[in-house]
Amino acid sequence: MHTIDWKIECRNLAILLLITGLIGSAVGFLVWFLLFASLSYIAWTLFQLQRIQIWLSQQTDADPPESKGLWGDVLDGIYRLQRQGKEELNRLQATVDYLQDSFASLDDGAVMIDKRGNIEWSNVAAEYLLGLRYPDDKNQQLVNLIRDPEFIRYFENDDYSESLLIDSPHNKHYQLQISISYFGRGSRLLFARDVTENNRLQQMRKDFVANVSHELRTPLTVIKGYLETLSDKAGTQGNPQTIDTAANDISWRRAIDQMLTQSNRMENLIRDLMMLSKLESVPENNKDEPIDLEPMLETIKEEVVTAFKDRRVIKLECDYSLRLIGHADELRSAFTNLVMNAAKYSQDGGIITIRWFGDAQHCYLEVEDNGEGIDDIHLPRLTERFYRVDKSRSIETGGTGLGLAIVKHILLRHQAELKMSSVLGEGSTFSCEFPRMRLLAETHRA
Repeated sequence: MHTIDWKIECRNLAILLLITGLIGSAVGFLVWFLLFASLSYIAWTLFQLQRIQIWLSQQTDADPPESKGLWGDVLDGIYRLQRQGKEELNRLQATVDYLQDSFASLDDGAVMIDKRGNIEWSNVAAEYLLGLRYPDDKNQQLVNLIRDPEFIRYFENDDYSESLLIDSPHNKHYQLQISISYFGRGSRLLFARDVTENNRLQQMRKDFVANVSHELRTPLTVIKGYLETLSDKAGTQGNPQTIDTAANDISWRRAIDQMLTQSNRMENLIRDLMMLSKLESVPENNKDEPIDLEPMLETIKEEVVTAFKDRRVIKLECDYSLRLIGHADELRSAFTNLVMNAAKYSQDGGIITIRWFGDAQHCYLEVEDNGEGIDDIHLPRLTERFYRVDKSRSIETGGTGLGLAIVKHILLRHQAELKMSSVLGEGSTFSCEFPRMRLLAETHRA
């Protein structure tokens, strides 16, 4: 496109005024001729502006009016920008149409919401999951159509880092997982997923584990009782008439001891399964209380030292001014698991350090040992149920593979997090990181 230089336009205007001035001076009307030339130029300019205004107001794809010089260049530039804008708009609309077509085929409900909270679009699944009908509900406020108080708080809170689980406002038989994300200039995209069947299966699994664990306790208790009786008789020396000959046989004695060991292992496994089931099914305890950790940790220390017959050295470093708010029995179970694990995977004479301290943002319960250590590749999976770094080693120590899973669940119920670090051959550190709000207050002892 040819570009008209402003200098040329100014030169043409100067030539016009010069010629008009010469003619006016020759006939004795210089001022009037210059005024006439100026008004003519202004009239021409206004005429061109009027043509542009009429062309732009037509809302059509008509070509711009013909013109020469600077105004022709201006008209061509406006027309080019107009075409580019329409092409960009068409491209964006095609993208939106593609996304809408893609979302329309989803089983999940999808809703596009503008920055004012109005519905721009929704797919078919949103109708039977949320009760939204498109295009009837277009430009309606979403919170006026979904009036669940929990959803309204979630939607207006603007914190969508976690999803929301609610009953469907359209059909109470559905359980929905709601997730929202921002896109564009303040617009939001809502997804509603039907998790009814998944939740039902999860609940069936939890009920199954809880029921089976409960039903196994009674027969296992009976079996263990008889095994303990046989074991006691096998070790009794006395009247041959009161002692079964087979029980005194070394092979029988070994078999009875092995059965007793495995029954103890199974009892621990059932206990841990029931504990996990309780943590998953029972709501968080609202009756939290202030806990002085010093006596709790001292008790745990004594229990572990006794269990390992003084073959472990346990040190306790406790900030007595920090009192934790929580459920004492649950936290005792979690801390005992951590200290017991450290003792199991340490050698005789191993040193285990328990620390309770805080900083400006958090308070920490750390359990550090100088035992075998754990390879980094195992750390992300340690809290999975039944995950074992060394299966043979776990069997030797009587572990169930559920200890750290229990710790994780208990900490989650206290808004805390389990962090782990380890170096092979040097030891491991397990840290329970509690938010500062979990402290009652700092008190000082004399």
